[in-house]
Amino acid sequence: MRVIVGMSGGVDSAVTAYLLKMKGYEVLGVTLRIVSEEGEVSRCCEIDDARAVCDKLGIPYYVRNCSARFSECVIDPFISAYTEGRTPNPCVVCNRKIKWEELMAAADSLNAELIATGHYAKVEQLENGRFTVRNSSNLKKDQSYMLCRLSQEQLARTIMPLGDLSKEEVRQIAQYAGIHVANKQDSQELCFVPDDEYAAYIEYRSGKHFPEGDFVDEEGHVLGRHKGIINYTVGQRKGLGIAAGHPIFVKKIDPEKNQVVLVEEEALYFPGCTLKDVNYMGIPEPEEGEEFSALIKIRYHHSPAPAVIRRDGDSLKVTFDTPVKAVAPGQTGVIYDVRGNVLAGGEIDN
Repeated sequence: MRVIVGMSGGVDSAVTAYLLKMKGYEVLGVTLRIVSEEGEVSRCCEIDDARAVCDKLGIPYYVRNCSARFSECVIDPFISAYTEGRTPNPCVVCNRKIKWEELMAAADSLNAELIATGHYAKVEQLENGRFTVRNSSNLKKDQSYMLCRLSQEQLARTIMPLGDLSKEEVRQIAQYAGIHVANKQDSQELCFVPDDEYAAYIEYRSGKHFPEGDFVDEEGHVLGRHKGIINYTVGQRKGLGIAAGHPIFVKKIDPEKNQVVLVEEEALYFPGCTLKDVNYMGIPEPEEGEEFSALIKIRYHHSPAPAVIRRDGDSLKVTFDTPVKAVAPGQTGVIYDVRGNVLAGGEIDN
């Protein structure tokens, strides 16, 4: 069976290709080329390393240019969200709109039945017939959260060979196979933001300047001056530049008033939230008013919290069993069952 492997130039995709070849698949490597305005290849598309891995494994290698779609589907919404005082998660959008759509298009053009990636997660088909993503056996590296927007069609053609492996085991396999990226460092930043300088990048891409404004408390009393709303996210404590004598945190960003609301920690807990633009994965879309209990992650590094979820129009209303700290509009909320299967995911709207 022929399978397309998304090759990033890192060790995870390299070992994915190696393992599938060892299992007898006909493996083809494809890198999605994402280019900045300056014409430089972004960090997530290190073509030279990806090509060298494919040469080492003796598999065909292709490069697919998707820079225009990446700018339209990922970068532009990222910029818009920050200017609106939200905290976006561009990787979640990229996975569905860029990585999977482009890899499936490549698979169709190359007559491949399946696509594969080096994510630390598993694809499962549940008893109800629906496909879902289950969390990795290695919870420390689990990436199921980032995959919550994948469609049923995409999941039905996807395999993820690293779901039961740790990062250390993946590196050991790469060393055994003589793959030169075995000890390559993982990228920690967004692939399209140079040096992780979000504010400078947003001003450059948008052509706008975001002026200083007031830090205020929840009653509107001025506490100091901020450097521009794009420099802050909900829950932020460090880098505020205010000596309050006690810890204070960002609770809200108000772009219309150009204000950043600061509170003490106890005021940073939220009883619930709303999810919009929901993608239903392990469950079909509920009926209006239907409720169910589940677990929800409100950011990538968050332990799933128990909650009651209710369908309300096109949204899901989430009521936490216990209030949750720093729920940020624009971030992604991912709903799980107790076995670690993704049931649904959407954008936090309040």
